[in-house]
Amino acid sequence: MSLLVVGLSHRSAPVSVLERASLTADAQVKLLQDTVAAEPATEAAVLATCNRIELYADVDKFHAGVAELSTLLAQHSGVGLEELTPYLYVHYEDRAVHHLFSVACGLDSMVVGEGQILGQIKDSLARAQELHSAGRLLNDLFQQALRVGKRAHSETGIDRAGQSLVTFGLEQLARGGDVREWARGKKALVIGAGSMSSLAAATLARAGVAEVVVANRTFDRAERLARILSQGDDTDVPARAVPMESVPVELTRADVAVSCTGATGLVLTAEAVAQAVEGRAPMSPAGDAGPVTPDGTARTAGPDAQRGGPPVTAVGGEDGCPLDLTAVQGTAGFSVLGEAAVAGMAAAELEQHAAWVDNGTAGGAQRGPARPGATGTLDPAADADAIAALAATAAAAGRIPERRRPEPAEEPQRPEPVLFLLDLAMPRDIDAAAHRLAGVRLVDIESLADASADAPMAADVDQVRRIVSDEVAAFGAALRAAHITPTVVALRTMAADVVASEIARLDGRLPGLDDKHRAEITQTVRRVVDKLLHAPTVRVKQLAAEPGGAGYADALRTLFDLDPETVAAVSRAEDSTTQRDRGPA
Repeated sequence: MSLLVVGLSHRSAPVSVLERASLTADAQVKLLQDTVAAEPATEAAVLATCNRIELYADVDKFHAGVAELSTLLAQHSGVGLEELTPYLYVHYEDRAVHHLFSVACGLDSMVVGEGQILGQIKDSLARAQELHSAGRLLNDLFQQALRVGKRAHSETGIDRAGQSLVTFGLEQLARGGDVREWARGKKALVIGAGSMSSLAAATLARAGVAEVVVANRTFDRAERLARILSQGDDTDVPARAVPMESVPVELTRADVAVSCTGATGLVLTAEAVAQAVEGRAPMSPAGDAGPVTPDGTARTAGPDAQRGGPPVTAVGGEDGCPLDLTAVQGTAGFSVLGEAAVAGMAAAELEQHAAWVDNGTAGGAQRGPARPGATGTLDPAADADAIAALAATAAAAGRIPERRRPEPAEEPQRPEPVLFLLDLAMPRDIDAAAHRLAGVRLVDIESLADASADAPMAADVDQVRRIVSDEVAAFGAALRAAHITPTVVALRTMAADVVASEIARLDGRLPGLDDKHRAEITQTVRRVVDKLLHAPTVRVKQLAAEPGGAGYADALRTLFDLDPETVAAVSRAEDSTTQRDRGPA
């Protein structure tokens, strides 16, 4: 097995890079065609989702394969190789299998445990089969990945560890509250009619929204989705379809909008969103809008205004104190009591502070204002007097006078949202500048990535990891055992040819041999050859299934001087038969 995967995902790259590197459907097709045309690769498949782009290939050379696949990814994604390389990861052989199986189980998803990835893996395999870029290795790998993913979801509670990206996104819009309670009565606009948009529409319908409006570039698909929503058993909700040109108008009526299209540019600009919320009076969480700043945030009075009266000055008449001790408040061992507070201070600063405390009686008062970090040259007597004066003041007051830190400014409160936006597209459909608009709450792939980093993981994840490890071992063993099968078949074919040759020679030497005896001799010779080959071929298959067992096929070919072309012909015949029997995924 020479399976290689090169890719990037939300775990290795920032969303801004993923967004620029996203592949259109046409780009994926061209990438597959160019990969199998490249010298190191014989098979290829692309797994492209909203938060990952991965290229799988069967290669004959590791280093050449990595270089070629990385270059092809850069070319077709439009991101330069030098910029893309730091974000790429590489998995080879068993590690590549482990990675795909983990992906299929949802362990590598932005929302751990989500099952949507299974459909995306199935689509990836179907595309590779349609383009004839998937051979025996990738067919077996991707189909086994689908089985492993289904097993993980059926045998464990991985579904409880996370949910679909749609559900997670809606939970973020609801700020972690109950989605049904949040969605009840809202008017929803869904932009796009693909698998993700359809899932979002169905999820909103089941959550209890008052209406779902579907907009799509292909109006027939929007109509079909609207009809399914309005006539479904569990999605009985008023639903209608509109053309994409109607999105700006529909956005002014919507309370929540979900967008997931294949567009390469923005579907909703910040200006369009601003116009949609214009005239909807934003209210603060307390229900009182109050003064509003130009950016839409509620203006709040400072702490002094809230208390009333003039700003509070430093306690104890400390205005004009030449020392600013706030810089050392966090240092280890600092104390506002006693001489520990002045340890390590510059002599000039201590002298000036002593002068200030004693109303200028210390001789250093004429030296001018102290500078932070300044050093001074004092005679020992003056030094001792300055420190003694400061220590006496500290003992009397119970602390060293210091300038008070400025009061922290209160965080401005944003008004309650009147429009909720969920952008599940990659590249993004909705302008990120909408984050700053008053009355708008936008959740996109980037904010979902941040939120998912803190999402709790269920204990079932450990069980799924064990399933993945077991399945990887089994797949590797089966693959290694299958790798030696053509060699074993070629060996048995050679043995059969030897038997046939010897029987023909016997006929020449004993032309009077009757058919009964000839058949008996033939059968005896064949049984002898089969018995001699049985134990070695069974044992070599067992050994080949173990890690590092690939060398046994080479040993057989060398020991029995098998023709490499014969072995290759058997392998091609098996691949052809397997492909014909398997059919499309």
